[in-house]
Amino acid sequence: MFSKTVRVLTVIAIFAATFAFVPSAMAGPEACDTRVNNTHAKLLECVTLEGVRAHQAAFQAIADANNGIRVSGSPGYDQSVDYVVAQLTSYGYDVTVQTFQFQTFIALSPTILEQVSPPPAGPIANNIMSYSGSGDVTAPVTALPAPPADPTPGCEAADFAGFPAGNIALISRGACTFALKATNAYNAGAVGVVIYNNTSGILNGTLGNGFTLNIGVTSVTRAVGQQLAATPGLVMRLKTDTFRGIATTYNVLAETKGGDPNNVVMAGAHLDSVNAGPGINDNGSGSAVLIEVAKQMAKVNPRNKVRFAWWGAEESGLVGSTYYVNNLPAEEKAKITLYLNFDMIGSPNHVFFIYDGNDSDAVGAGPGPAGSAEIEKTFEAFFNMHGIPFKGTDFSGRSDYGPFIAAGIPSGGLFTGAEGIKTAAEAAIWGGTAGQPYDPCYHQTCDTYANNNDYALNINSDAVAFAILQYAMSTADINGAKGKGNFPPVSGGGAIPGSSSQSGLHDSDHELEAE
Repeated sequence: MFSKTVRVLTVIAIFAATFAFVPSAMAGPEACDTRVNNTHAKLLECVTLEGVRAHQAAFQAIADANNGIRVSGSPGYDQSVDYVVAQLTSYGYDVTVQTFQFQTFIALSPTILEQVSPPPAGPIANNIMSYSGSGDVTAPVTALPAPPADPTPGCEAADFAGFPAGNIALISRGACTFALKATNAYNAGAVGVVIYNNTSGILNGTLGNGFTLNIGVTSVTRAVGQQLAATPGLVMRLKTDTFRGIATTYNVLAETKGGDPNNVVMAGAHLDSVNAGPGINDNGSGSAVLIEVAKQMAKVNPRNKVRFAWWGAEESGLVGSTYYVNNLPAEEKAKITLYLNFDMIGSPNHVFFIYDGNDSDAVGAGPGPAGSAEIEKTFEAFFNMHGIPFKGTDFSGRSDYGPFIAAGIPSGGLFTGAEGIKTAAEAAIWGGTAGQPYDPCYHQTCDTYANNNDYALNINSDAVAFAILQYAMSTADINGAKGKGNFPPVSGGGAIPGSSSQSGLHDSDHELEAE
């Protein structure tokens, strides 16, 4: 359904939108167009915030043209792939597009839940349940008894005795899976299902990939659900437009023509967004920085082969990076000396996190494979040289370093925070707002071009460039391989005294079972 095609006109339109979105003259110093950026000083001068933001603007333009999303398996993701391929090909890299398939759910357009009557009519905020079917129905609403009247609402077929076929079912969360509630409603003749939370906050739920009934299922907050249940004569419209099943998607790999093919340095970022929004911080930030670093390194003749990667279907469970690692022949896997991961590096309420390669805090996840501690020290060296405080973060398995670590490949990277809450101590060091998420728009519609901290993204862009060029020229600290003489191994100092690790990215934020 979502096969990839090269869209020349689309790419041209994206370029036009990019330079309309961001001020022109993004190339940096004129010398950057012609010189070889083979020192840290030259490369960091040419990797600019403006250049990175131009690529993020391109991703935003793609999302704007595709219902606000760039989720893997959708046209918005395919066009993001086209953009990366066009950029890296123009810089002279050897580019490979790796195709794979995965099980997915995609909301193809925004879900509509509206009160039709009684007045006042209007839209109602809702969150579609993953693996909902498609439909567009306007019908009376029948609310099922909720606790304490029924402690297991919608969990037994008998709960729907006398349910009017053709109505929309309104059901409280609790006691059984969302899929069982929806299945019982469907079997009773319901044409749509609205499940409301039984606690405060929004409800992000999934019916599970085994749910195949063609009925729309969405969710609302407890307050909204209770208000709807108490509304006599309620008629609502529920429109869902979804794809569920096996989709085709892609990884993009671009490597230098030169460099030792038996000593490969990899740097990756995931290219896909979640279904909720355009994903310009998560992970348009890491993806954009890698594009810009590759551009400014294009004329460099590295000692070691550098392979950049943009992963697909990360948000579906690290599918793209796992597919890549698992399908590498053993002899090719052995050639990868290290992997650097950059996922969310411009969070608005940021902290400068570095992945804790040696588990120095002895809290949470353990250390990475041998060599990961040295990668951590390389990033620490950059921050120490610039007088910028940093903090450790665990390899919690929530981003694309996971399959590389599982394969025994030394790994490291940067992170500025997701849904975790900034502490008062962190706010005292890095500024921002204590008690608020590092990224208030994490996995939401508002993760747009505006969802960014320029200072954090600028600093991290330089840190990414510093580490990639360092390892492009010398991996002596990792595997003892001879490097270029003007790139001796670097080492960093310790993190902020008294700091502790903060967990990494992308735990599943969907629930299978109601609690």
